[in-house]
Amino acid sequence: MREITLSKAVNEAIAEEMRRDETIFLLGEDVAEAGTPFKVLSGLVEEFGTERVIDTPISEPGFTGIAVGAALTGSRPIVDLMFGDFLFLIMDQLCNQAAKAYYMSGGKLNVPMVLRTNLGATRRSAAQHSQSLHALVAHIPGLKVALPSSAYEAKGLMKTAIRDNNPVVIFEDKLMYQDKAPVPEEEYLIPFGEANVKRQGKDITLIGTSSMVQVAEAAAEALAKEGIEAEVIDPRTIVPLDEETLLRSVKKTSRAIVIDEGHQSYGITGEIASRLNEKAFYHLDAPVVRMGAMDVPVPFSPALEDLTVPTVEKVTAMARRLVAGEMIHAA
Repeated sequence: MREITLSKAVNEAIAEEMRRDETIFLLGEDVAEAGTPFKVLSGLVEEFGTERVIDTPISEPGFTGIAVGAALTGSRPIVDLMFGDFLFLIMDQLCNQAAKAYYMSGGKLNVPMVLRTNLGATRRSAAQHSQSLHALVAHIPGLKVALPSSAYEAKGLMKTAIRDNNPVVIFEDKLMYQDKAPVPEEEYLIPFGEANVKRQGKDITLIGTSSMVQVAEAAAEALAKEGIEAEVIDPRTIVPLDEETLLRSVKKTSRAIVIDEGHQSYGITGEIASRLNEKAFYHLDAPVVRMGAMDVPVPFSPALEDLTVPTVEKVTAMARRLVAGEMIHAA
């Protein structure tokens, strides 16, 4: 099977869907000639033209509102939000309008809109361009939230999102755009709400999201050298969340660490850990441990920034202590 970058996988998914359905169009800042700052969308405007690949003014609330209106009236827009940090600018359009239209209309209106954006620190982009804000939108009923962990997931989840009749937010880790993974040439879709067990194990479950899946896999490799068999799971989507797969794993291993790059307090790690504690309590030999980003604005200083997010070494050390039977806190 061929290997392509995550950037290429996203590009392919959007191009294939735009060829299939003429109601799909793409809009955002620098999406046409520039192909976005990360060059993910390069080449699309040459094939589909400026009527379907639309460069917008620097007005995130404006073009997101346009997309919501277009989705309500028969189109299937893809909104490119240059940085996930700009979510704060479009919360009304996304969370009050797009997320609620179906419910407030008694099921008569749909908003088949995709918002694609990014997350992730350690790119030296400072506090306003390095946040991982997926927990914000996961909190809003009516929105589905996907976090691809490789090029394979990026393509399959994007195609599923575009075909969904309700709003979907996809977060891509901005450090992973050049990472390669096997991706089939034939068409495939990845259903929402189906986690992927990346590695089988019996001693501890490592649940990672987005790039933290790679951190979990590397930690599992290190632990295997010590005789500890870690099971690694990628939820793929946090809304809907595949509780069944997560619970099945934790009931088998009796221990779990949830790893996410969002801030630890009030975040995705807390939500998943809470569900596991509630529904697998009598199968646990230790509390479910959360490992998220430090509760500080992301520093610009490389030395400080690298300290704020979970690392392979930190996850490995935490897992080792849990398996050894130490009652610990993740603070």
